[in-house]
Amino acid sequence: MANRLTRIYTRSGDDGTTGLGNGQRTPKTGARVEVLGTVDELNAALGVVIASLPREESSSALLSVIQHQLFDLGGELAMADPEYISITPQHTQQLEARIDQLNQTLPVLKEFILPGGSTAAAHCHLARCICRRAERRLLVLLAEPEENCNPEAAVYLNRLSDLLFVLCRHIARLDGGEEIFWQPGNRQLS
Repeated sequence: MANRLTRIYTRSGDDGTTGLGNGQRTPKTGARVEVLGTVDELNAALGVVIASLPREESSSALLSVIQHQLFDLGGELAMADPEYISITPQHTQQLEARIDQLNQTLPVLKEFILPGGSTAAAHCHLARCICRRAERRLLVLLAEPEENCNPEAAVYLNRLSDLLFVLCRHIARLDGGEEIFWQPGNRQLS
C-alpha cells in the first residue's frame, strides 16, 4: 500500500478552507465539514468506549466494525458525489438486528436512565449524544438543495444512536453493574 500521508501539514487550510475528496475547496465552517467533524468525533468517542471495555467483551468487536463504517461514511461525505455511496439500507438493517438481539437480554425499561452506571457505559452515553448531533448536522446538510448527500446516512446515524442506547444499558450491567434511574422531583444539593 502506498503512503497516504507524506506531509502532515500542507498550509492549504490556513485560509479557512479544506479540501474535499473530489478536489473542491470548501469553508471549514460549512455544513459538510460540520458533519465530517462530528462523525470523526463520534468515531473517536467509540474508540474511548472500546478502550474502556474488557477485551473479551463482544461489544468491542461490534463497535470496531461500526468505527470502520463511520470512516466509510466520512469518505462518502468528503467525496460529495452522489455516485459514491458507502452506507446502504443493509447497514441500517444490520444495526436493527443487533438492537433487537441485545434488547432481548435487557429488562423492560420503565424509567428514564441517567448517563452513567460505569465508566464504559458513561463513555457510551457520550458517544450516543455525539451520534445524535452528527445526525442533526447531516439533516442540515441534506436540507441544502445544492449539496450531494446520501439520505440513508441519516437513517443509519439515527439507528446507530438507538444501538448505542441499548449498548449503554448492556454495558452498565457488565460485571454486576446497574443502570442509574432518573428520580423525578426537585433535588436539593447538600
